[in-house]
Amino acid sequence: MKFGQQLRSSIIREYQWYYIDYNALKAELKRGSGSPDVIHEDDNQAGPSDTRAAENTRRAHHKKKWTEEDEQAFIAKLYAELEKVYTKTKVKQSEIQRRIAVGEREVREVVSRATERGLNEQGPSEEEFILLEEDLSDIIADVHDLAKYVQLNYTGFYKIIKKHDKTTNWYLRPAFDTALKKKPFYNEDFDAEVVKLSNMYNNVRTRGNPVKGDSAAGGSQGSFVRQTTKYWVHPDNVTELKLVILKHLPVLVFNASKEFEIADSAITSIYYDNTDKWNLYEGRLKKTEGAEAIRLRWYGGMQNDTIFVERKTHREDWTGEKSVKARFSMKEKNVNAYMRGDLLTTALFEKARKDGKKSEKAIAEDESLAKEIQYSVLKNGYRPVCRSFYNRTAFQLPADARVRISLDTELTMVREDNLDGVRRSGDNWRRMDIGIDWPFSQLPAGDLVRFPYAVLEVKLQTQHGQEPPEWVRQLISSHLVEAVPKFSKFIHGTASMFPDHINLLPYWMPQMDIDIRKPVTHNFGIQRPDHSLSGTTSDEEEDDSDDDETLEMTAESPSNGNNGVSRNAQTLVPGDIEGQTTSGPIPNVDYPLYDSDDDSDEEDRIEEARRLDVELYSNRNQMFFGNQEIQNRKFKAPKGKKIYVPVRVEPKVYFAAERTFLGWLEFSIYVGAIAATLLNFGEKPSILAFLAAGFFTLLGVLALCYSVGIYLYRSQGIRERRVIKYYDRIGPSVLCGALFIGVILNFAFEGYDRNLW
Repeated sequence: MKFGQQLRSSIIREYQWYYIDYNALKAELKRGSGSPDVIHEDDNQAGPSDTRAAENTRRAHHKKKWTEEDEQAFIAKLYAELEKVYTKTKVKQSEIQRRIAVGEREVREVVSRATERGLNEQGPSEEEFILLEEDLSDIIADVHDLAKYVQLNYTGFYKIIKKHDKTTNWYLRPAFDTALKKKPFYNEDFDAEVVKLSNMYNNVRTRGNPVKGDSAAGGSQGSFVRQTTKYWVHPDNVTELKLVILKHLPVLVFNASKEFEIADSAITSIYYDNTDKWNLYEGRLKKTEGAEAIRLRWYGGMQNDTIFVERKTHREDWTGEKSVKARFSMKEKNVNAYMRGDLLTTALFEKARKDGKKSEKAIAEDESLAKEIQYSVLKNGYRPVCRSFYNRTAFQLPADARVRISLDTELTMVREDNLDGVRRSGDNWRRMDIGIDWPFSQLPAGDLVRFPYAVLEVKLQTQHGQEPPEWVRQLISSHLVEAVPKFSKFIHGTASMFPDHINLLPYWMPQMDIDIRKPVTHNFGIQRPDHSLSGTTSDEEEDDSDDDETLEMTAESPSNGNNGVSRNAQTLVPGDIEGQTTSGPIPNVDYPLYDSDDDSDEEDRIEEARRLDVELYSNRNQMFFGNQEIQNRKFKAPKGKKIYVPVRVEPKVYFAAERTFLGWLEFSIYVGAIAATLLNFGEKPSILAFLAAGFFTLLGVLALCYSVGIYLYRSQGIRERRVIKYYDRIGPSVLCGALFIGVILNFAFEGYDRNLW
């Protein structure tokens, strides 16, 4: 969708006079550069090529040099628009914060009346709770609308800056970046508001009786199993997604006694692998039985001295076991000695035994796990290769792990290796030149990959045959998420940052440039009745984009997920499957937000030339599929690389291949028996009978050889999980045809011997 059209269709009534005046800024550019606004009537009577030539000539004729006065006038208008948006954002955010503060007092008052009243005192009525819930829903809608307003204006400013720099050749973006840092309307963080709203809404929804329990929700367990599905979330949809979820699940807060801080949501992991064979990477990519992932994880900032050593083990379904994540904790000062093998596991858990806070059985399990991980690291030469950082917002009822939803934003992968001679982590288990200071601007471009989407994980623990809650099913099938089977932060980071060492890529890598936003197809999300205007700021359809099809956004943009919004043009995601991702391996590269809307774009002209060629094809598709959009894309791996597509292999697949081979073998024996009968038991041996027997013998031998070759080919493909064709269209047809010919020839020879023809 063109940005100008998107801006006009996304106006919220409350903000209608405070959006960036995009059309006025464009008009300022056209006035200063002398660009023509319309095509003369004479050109409409000419052919397409004549029209383009005339238009280009006219543009060149009317083009005038951009002057200092033009630049100053444009800058004055631009900064006035920036001031307007910044002021409105600050005023509205202060209003939301005041409303939240008032709401907190009202909720505390009503809840205290409900929970602390005496025997003869009357508690709050149901109507009071309903009114509170409606008021909180209105605040939630305000937060959503503000986030949408912020994102749309941020996009508009950088669209017009890009247009200015291209049109005038005066590069304004560096100066505008500096001005934007002084008035960072886009840099508002709604996470604190989300946490407060979640707590209030949960109290009101439960009528003052929220679920109590261990906030760790399984964090104290050494091993736990979950059914996890993964999705990508576009930055535009992050805030709306959080607001939708908090109406059903509260934000999981581990320490409710302190104010929320950004560091509370930070999670960092260091992944290990063998940099010669990449065993762990390929095992996790191929999902082979017993494939492991070893990582060291900590929560919060670098000052946190509790490090969790974790091992993920993949199990195939046919084994009857479930994939398991097991972990134990240690102090940061012991990590290097443990990973080098200098610190024995007995000494590692000596203090835990003395403290007596854990049972001997739990300590023994942790010690056994520590021994296995230490042995594996030393035996296989595992070293730190990749770091993942993200801020996680978790939604879950305390002490109830049936539904747990986590949303990871600001996802960034960082190199930890020393392969290219650059000492990053050195002899330490992690590099120390970064912490949780996203977006890690101090690092060189080749050392990190900023992932452009948030990652949603839906973790369910339901009884056999039980369906997940209805709201969860609506969420995962809505326009807010994009399903990505088997997505892994470790796999994506390793594949992106080690192109000279990794030749086998995950299937989602070639799809990273595909925009995952989709139009709204059913009524789902944060909505306010009659909150949007269909009015326009201009009735004319103008050129309002660049030759490029992407809008560049800096690492400080609202794509961090905190300020994301949902647009009116999103798309339905079918299915409940695992993971997917899109990434720009080059940091500071702009995220694709809008299609190009430059009417003179070369690609548009090429597309126009193709239109007539595909018109008949499109009409035929419409007969079969109606008016729904049909997408047909082919993805190819980069030169020298291969894409691995997940293949599910169960024991019955091996047995099916064996049964097919035995079936061919049985048929070959039957044909051989026919050949032996014709050769040895004929009443009148003749040359024709010998030829018939020879034909059947040859057919039996060929069938036998063919079956052995097919069996070996399929068995190797199954073992290596290759995507090959396991059906056989040619073999059975050729065999049946040859058998038919053999029978006919034998019948003809026998009739000839008996002088019947």
